[in-house]
Amino acid sequence: MGMTRRAAVLAGLAATATATATASHAAPRAPRAVTTAGPVIGRRQDGLNVFKGVRYGAPTRRFQPPEAPTPWRDPAPAFDYGAASPQRGNEPNQSEDCLFLNVWTPGLDSGRRPVMVYIHGGAYSSGSGSDPLYDGTRLATRGDVVVVTLNHRLNALGYAYLARLTPGFEDSSNVGQLDLILALRWVRDNIAAFGGDPNRVMVFGQSGGGAKIATLMATPAAQGLFHRAATMSGQQVTASGPINATTRATTWLKALGLTPDRAHEAAALPVERLLEAQGVEDPILGYGGLYFGPVLDFRSLPRHPFYPDAAPQGLGIPMIIGNTREETLGFMGNDPKNVGLTWETLAARMSPGVMRIDVTPEAVIAAYRRMHPDWSPDQVLIAATTAGRSWRGAVIEAEERAKAGAPAWVYQLDFPGETASGRKGAFHTADIPLVFDNVNAAGSRTRGPSAQDVADQMSDAFIALARNGDPNHAGLPHWDRYELPTRQTLLFDIKPRMANDPRGDERAFFSAIPYIQPGT
Repeated sequence: MGMTRRAAVLAGLAATATATATASHAAPRAPRAVTTAGPVIGRRQDGLNVFKGVRYGAPTRRFQPPEAPTPWRDPAPAFDYGAASPQRGNEPNQSEDCLFLNVWTPGLDSGRRPVMVYIHGGAYSSGSGSDPLYDGTRLATRGDVVVVTLNHRLNALGYAYLARLTPGFEDSSNVGQLDLILALRWVRDNIAAFGGDPNRVMVFGQSGGGAKIATLMATPAAQGLFHRAATMSGQQVTASGPINATTRATTWLKALGLTPDRAHEAAALPVERLLEAQGVEDPILGYGGLYFGPVLDFRSLPRHPFYPDAAPQGLGIPMIIGNTREETLGFMGNDPKNVGLTWETLAARMSPGVMRIDVTPEAVIAAYRRMHPDWSPDQVLIAATTAGRSWRGAVIEAEERAKAGAPAWVYQLDFPGETASGRKGAFHTADIPLVFDNVNAAGSRTRGPSAQDVADQMSDAFIALARNGDPNHAGLPHWDRYELPTRQTLLFDIKPRMANDPRGDERAFFSAIPYIQPGT
């Protein structure tokens, strides 16, 4: 009887061991990485190791530079996106405790994969790294790269210039940029634990994300933290001047019911009030809400990013500079004010708030009617606002890098997406799902089999830049560096092609008009 009982016990133990081994094989252990602050546990999803909501900074102190997080001992779960910076609009999960990042990696081994760090757009006022279009699954899998997205402080919380109004807030105008630098330091110090190469870090970003990158390329504290860069419809030729930034801060304080000598009280007000007060008209622009962005404070930012030339600090960084052919279709394409435009009503539609440069609409209309006599008033509106206000900064950045002999590859997206109203064109944001290889993701308006063909071209080019410092790959014609006077540009479409100085007539017309970055 004793032997029978013993045999039964042994058989039970063997069965348990077999079941455990089978379960272990069916459900791999959750990925675990050790950061300088402590261990984190992610999830295994779609063949990748995914870590969401990894803390890279301590809870923020309002208007103060960020600090490293307090170390922890027990493994921290990294299963869900972290909070976004407080902002106007419907971005979910907002908190001033917002210094979090997300990582998608094929493996935690020492594969030394290229690292692609995406900085989100939304100007300097909105957005987060958790948009479905920024999901790094397909990009990481496609290129065997590590993809990182992140959150940082925005709007007045990241860029209100209070230094000239009250002591103790000397860095307030650029703390949003200092957050990004802290995140890039986290990447430098920790990405090897996630299978990435800290010596091959590429930053890329669209719209405001590209502008933030251009600013980082002139920020001494960011030097050496990234080695390639790509900007998509986002540029920062000039930063905000300190006097204009002070005027904006004073206007904002007045909307809060505070005089300049009480500026310090803004640090204790409810965040909802701070956001609401940003809706007052900008005193410099004379239209729209208050602009908050990086300031030439001669502390964090000692010079303009691309004025009077390209900041020397960034000249050794290989760079993609891109735009979309009909940028402003994304802002104006669904506006009822554009319905039924005629040559007689077009001038009134092209107000300073639309053109954002100091030129009469009549002169612009006359120039376009000479250059493109077959275009409609609506076509002129979209082309002129794109060339005059959106594309202009990208051209200046490319030209300044060419003058300095710095490597830059320039693209224009010609492949059309479809707006909510059904209008088609290569509008602002149309390249995001293409670069991320996410044409079928929620929110994508660049869809279909042909869109996937263009996504193959663009995502592989960005991956190639991250890996080799050169975006050329077998799926493209040879992509020449941008040089003067030829201005070689890759036109991304179903059949990509190189062109010299595309839209050169428009470029030449607007080059005669002085340009200062809108808002600065």
